[in-house]
Amino acid sequence: MRLILLGPPGAGKGTQAVSIAETYSIPHISTGDIFRQALKDQTPLGMKAKEYMDKGQLVPDDIVIGIVQERLEGKDCEKGFLLDGFPRTTEQAKALDTILEGKGTPITYCINIEVPFDQLILRLTGRRVCKNCGATYHILFNKSNEEGICDKCGGELYQRADDSESTARERLAVYQKQTAPLIEYYERIGKLVTINGLQSIDKVFNDIKDALRGSYNDNH
Repeated sequence: MRLILLGPPGAGKGTQAVSIAETYSIPHISTGDIFRQALKDQTPLGMKAKEYMDKGQLVPDDIVIGIVQERLEGKDCEKGFLLDGFPRTTEQAKALDTILEGKGTPITYCINIEVPFDQLILRLTGRRVCKNCGATYHILFNKSNEEGICDKCGGELYQRADDSESTARERLAVYQKQTAPLIEYYERIGKLVTINGLQSIDKVFNDIKDALRGSYNDNH
């Protein structure tokens, strides 16, 4: 099961990634984690990436692809993997296809968790944090018993700057610009599975399992 996971900030992608990785016994590979590990291990590609990052520049595609390729050659990826955060562009997607098809192990599906823009804004701006103990709440999904007051310590709840509406809109705009071409790419090659992310966590996961079932049975 070789999967790519797409989903905007606030779509619940992280929660689903954990469930997918556990259910299919495949590693959840986040590009952030790969980069951190490559830097920590001081691999040649990791050190090249660091040169660009230290200057505040984007790491070139060939280095990013090389780091991902090295990770996918790990023993734990023999039964498959779940890629999260890569590819980010159609150029990266095409390079990934070339690498995997060369090994006879093409991508199985690209799972796209879809949530309407207005709902994402509500989800992203609804978090509240206790100034005193750091407990987190959400005005829609995890309310405190008394509005603005922490259940645990009675501290004041506040909205962090990075949860503001302007920040949320900016994050979503960047995601949309980067990802829309990827959705089109995987749809065109018949690998896209779109899941309604407005449903409950369990229903979203059940829909993912239903979409993957035929392919999983074929591989077992």
